[in-house]
Amino acid sequence: MTKLTAVYVKNAKPGRHADGKGLYLLVKPKPGKLDEGGAKSWLLRVQVDGKRRDIGLGSFIEARKNSLTDTSATISIPLLHRKMLTLGEAREKAALLRAAAKAGLDPVAERDKERRSVPTFRVAAQEAHKVLKGGLSARGGEVFIKSLENHAFKALGNQGVDKITAADITAALAPIWTTKPDMARKVRQRIGKVLNFAHSKGWRPMEAPSKSVSAGLPRQPKGGNYRAMPYADVPAFVAELQADVATSGRQALLLQIFTAARPGEVRAARWGQIDFTKRNWNRPAELMKGFGAPPHTLTLNAAAITLLQQVKGNHEPKSDDLIFPGKAGMIMSDMTMNKVLRAAKRPYDAHGFRSSFRDWAAENMPGIPDPVAEAALAHTVSDKVIAAYKRTTFIDMRRALLEGWGQFLACSSKGVSEA
Repeated sequence: MTKLTAVYVKNAKPGRHADGKGLYLLVKPKPGKLDEGGAKSWLLRVQVDGKRRDIGLGSFIEARKNSLTDTSATISIPLLHRKMLTLGEAREKAALLRAAAKAGLDPVAERDKERRSVPTFRVAAQEAHKVLKGGLSARGGEVFIKSLENHAFKALGNQGVDKITAADITAALAPIWTTKPDMARKVRQRIGKVLNFAHSKGWRPMEAPSKSVSAGLPRQPKGGNYRAMPYADVPAFVAELQADVATSGRQALLLQIFTAARPGEVRAARWGQIDFTKRNWNRPAELMKGFGAPPHTLTLNAAAITLLQQVKGNHEPKSDDLIFPGKAGMIMSDMTMNKVLRAAKRPYDAHGFRSSFRDWAAENMPGIPDPVAEAALAHTVSDKVIAAYKRTTFIDMRRALLEGWGQFLACSSKGVSEA
């Protein structure tokens, strides 16, 4: 049975005043006036796992005014979140926490769950990155957060992570869904990881949407979605790049053309992967797994070796140093190499040079089996005959193929053929 009334609480003297069922009003004396009531607050005494717990509920407020100056009247604030309570509200809040304790829950945790602020997607992504990067390679951790910075933060970064819907995710992915399908799929997956992480932290009531996101996006093109420069035009373009001022973007694009590697592999390449003696680029699993391929050794032709020596110069980089670092030493933006093409007024994609190489190989290297060219591109080789070749022969065939490509590129350029 309750004992307190609104009038009693308003005029309560200093001390502890019981309302019943474990709810108490605590009244502090006014400064200098020990017999007059000052600040008032609510406390709940409850049994949790057989032990007594005293839980603060908030300060006393006489009544809520229905005016613009009373934020609780204009903003819907959950009861457990309120820090100023009337007598009636204190009783309701106490009842909720008593029920939680009886159900085996921690009433303090239940109280604080509502008080916990929900972060923005940007902050949640940064927190997820701190936790998840422990299971990723250094490169994988960098790419995870960088891709979200480039393709998700603009649309989602300032939104509360609990409010993000399938429509929001669809809108964020739309600009790159058909133009950069590989990257778009990775960004979608990483957005999902952040939202699921937020769900595990109690910041979000549900996991990331899946089917509804798919329903809101168009079908991605199958192959041929990268605009490729005709291979006959590539040597002149290489000569143009070499004649221009050397920048990280131009040099990275040159290495990508010389090796027919993926742009992402070039951007993430590190000096420790380069074997100048054997003229190989040993790409580890963590570099290749993002492209669905196992560890891969790419043979370096004379053009690539000369370029790498020019980039290296006289200094001795650390094994883990990026060959083409971006801002603040991080991985170069995935837009940098395409910006070089845009600046040169070429309507092609950096990734398309792999198709240029493949077309050249098919038409100009008839003595090299097609599966060898596929292996040079780090594609899966399914041909049983080629798969049966000794590894050394396989490497030699790929080396001959890429050397031929380098010589072809040098036919309209200066300096490369001299290497």
